[in-house]
Amino acid sequence: MYNRYAVILAAGQGTRMKSKLYKVLHPVCKKPMVQHVVDQVVKLNVTEVVTIIGHGAEQVKAQLGDSSKYALQEEQLGTAHAVMQAEETLGKKEGITIVVCGDTPLIKHETMEALFKYHEESSAKATVLTARTENPFGYGRVIRNENGHVEKIVEHKDATEKEREIEEINTGTYCFDNKALFDALKRVGNDNVQGEYYLPDVIEILKKDGAPIAAYQTADFEETLGVNDRVALSQAEAIMRKRINESHMRNGVTIIDPANTYIGPDVLIGNDTIIYPGSIISGVCSIGSQCTIGPNSEIENCRVGSNTTIRHSAAFDSEIGSDVQIGPFAHIRPKSQIHGHVKIGNFVEVKKAVFGEGSKASHLSYIGDAEVGSDVNIGCGTITVNYDGKNKYLTKIEDGVFVGCNSNLVAPVTIGKNAYIAAGSTITEDVPGDALSIARARQVNKENYVEKLNKKK
Repeated sequence: MYNRYAVILAAGQGTRMKSKLYKVLHPVCKKPMVQHVVDQVVKLNVTEVVTIIGHGAEQVKAQLGDSSKYALQEEQLGTAHAVMQAEETLGKKEGITIVVCGDTPLIKHETMEALFKYHEESSAKATVLTARTENPFGYGRVIRNENGHVEKIVEHKDATEKEREIEEINTGTYCFDNKALFDALKRVGNDNVQGEYYLPDVIEILKKDGAPIAAYQTADFEETLGVNDRVALSQAEAIMRKRINESHMRNGVTIIDPANTYIGPDVLIGNDTIIYPGSIISGVCSIGSQCTIGPNSEIENCRVGSNTTIRHSAAFDSEIGSDVQIGPFAHIRPKSQIHGHVKIGNFVEVKKAVFGEGSKASHLSYIGDAEVGSDVNIGCGTITVNYDGKNKYLTKIEDGVFVGCNSNLVAPVTIGKNAYIAAGSTITEDVPGDALSIARARQVNKENYVEKLNKKK
């Protein structure tokens, strides 16, 4: 078994994107393109990953973190020049190196694994991943001899009219014998239309050295799509979304309208869950079985139990238990923990709060910075007043409490077990367990007051 290494090309600015955001950081299904590539590469049992960075170097490093080492390409002088920047890390090592572009978010680890295997079985010094397309415009062409062996790869701008008729294209992904790669890179020239050092020229150099060259053609052209502009970005988004949705449906999830359902690549969904149109589920998310999501719900970085319904609502960075009812039009903000059999009803906002088993806030309430016990009823219009203009404070509502409608709980405050809060109260002090707390002015009725007002008019 050979040692495996990976070089990811992520140095280009991507001027055709016409964006302040560097090309490889543009998201596909809410994940940056280069992160898609790295996530697939790390599944290949590689010893080291080196990402070539240039424009937006710090942002790329911040995104990928410790999943990669980095090499800086200060001037973008071509793909061969980019790979050369990894020499300090990889140049003297024995093994096989895969080179992948950071703007190919659709490439699968299964395809790269097949490329590795084909390269090893062929005993080749270089193997190029190719694909066939009826519209090869802009792609490098793979030139084969009469025996079907790869002779060279010609960039579109340098190809003759006859060569441009060839439909087999270079995807920009390669496997190389590592030492042969870095030896050949030193001999790459820039005598071409662009004046750049092209990585495909390594193929021709190795060929002249008598080294065996191979090509592995993938059956799926779509996954080799390189994203250079917003049109291609939207195409990649559509392909990725279709791929993700189909995978969930084959695993037992019902998606009513896949064309209008947006699920991220790091989402797990249990069987017999139904996803209605307009739903967006992204980030690192897990949703249990027999749930109902949507229509028009957004869930990001949440863990959701089974038999839970989230309708017309949004939830972020939170934990939601089983048999929970959320919505319509509820907002679960970050760091909330919703236990089982809870109801969060329409126009209720929950922020950094714990809701115990069986509790409910059915409508028109704000519960922030709070610990709500089990079997608590929070009446309509209740507010936890958590902010004094400088600091946030905790409201603690113990098990079995009944909070009447239109109540203000001014933190820091604790409502004891099984206590009652009268409707319309503003609570500023702790309430003992089993007590009834009334905090409102006594009602005064002024007889014939309206008649007097009308006389003054």
